[in-house]
Amino acid sequence: MPLETRREAILHIATTADRLGYEAFFLPETWAHDTTVTLAEVATRTRRIRFGSGILGVWGRSAATLAMAASTLNAMSGGRFILGLGASTPQLTEGLHDVPWDAPIKQLRRVVTQVRALLRGERIPLAGSTGARPLRLNLPPAPNLPIYLAGLADETLRLTGELADGWLPFMYPRDRLGNGLKLMKEGAARSSDPGRFPRVCPSVPTVVADHPAEARRWAAWFLAFYLTTMGPLYPLALGRYGFEKEVKAIVAANPTRETAVVPPEAETLLEQLTVFGTPEQARARLERWYEAGAALPMVFLRPNLTPDEINFTLGAFRP
Repeated sequence: MPLETRREAILHIATTADRLGYEAFFLPETWAHDTTVTLAEVATRTRRIRFGSGILGVWGRSAATLAMAASTLNAMSGGRFILGLGASTPQLTEGLHDVPWDAPIKQLRRVVTQVRALLRGERIPLAGSTGARPLRLNLPPAPNLPIYLAGLADETLRLTGELADGWLPFMYPRDRLGNGLKLMKEGAARSSDPGRFPRVCPSVPTVVADHPAEARRWAAWFLAFYLTTMGPLYPLALGRYGFEKEVKAIVAANPTRETAVVPPEAETLLEQLTVFGTPEQARARLERWYEAGAALPMVFLRPNLTPDEINFTLGAFRP
């Protein structure tokens, strides 16, 4: 997760997942390491596992820079890279990159369209320049490199169905995945490639422990953190999905950053957004995500785990 900045811990997670047979490893970019550089190291230290950006924001890099990074990572890993993109958040976009967070869906469409063209070996379809000659990458084409999109808003999901190979929802309730699939089908209907449909790859905060109470405590920490310290995006989205009362209960129960409480009246939200428990309990909860429509649910690990805790958690879901 974003608060995990220990490079060796990140690499340990990736190499352990590779050894255990996991399908993919995703790494977000926020306000710490350059994810493309870290993923280059992941590429050199792993042999089989796919890896991707989960996600890169579309405001911090140009479409050409994104395409160059994706093509390079894909080539150096033998075709294992997945480019995950998203509109990020207003706070991160404006507070770090000093770029206005304006018309995010329009920006997503423009960037994905331009990156796709460049990866196919075509000249970039310019949208902002006037009079310049559009260029292409001086690299072999990588037309099959998958692009996944993160998003919560309805129109973003339609755009994902229209343009993307995968959907990376986060803090999206498990039982609402069907609604997400419906919206993506609406978008896919306007696609020029009717045979393609995005894989559903939700990122699910996950805690595994020997004792159920400890696992629940850290799962509650995830919800308290994201609903009280990461701005209004997730509370507003969850309110639209019908969980306004539960969100308000969690916010009220956590007046400071030192608390991490999910009260009983919000327990359903804990079950809808996280996976937690003993290894057996956690596996059973993860199975519900497959039943709800997920093709590749991602276990989203909390920061500052010891190597033994990382091994224990990943071992619990060993394929």
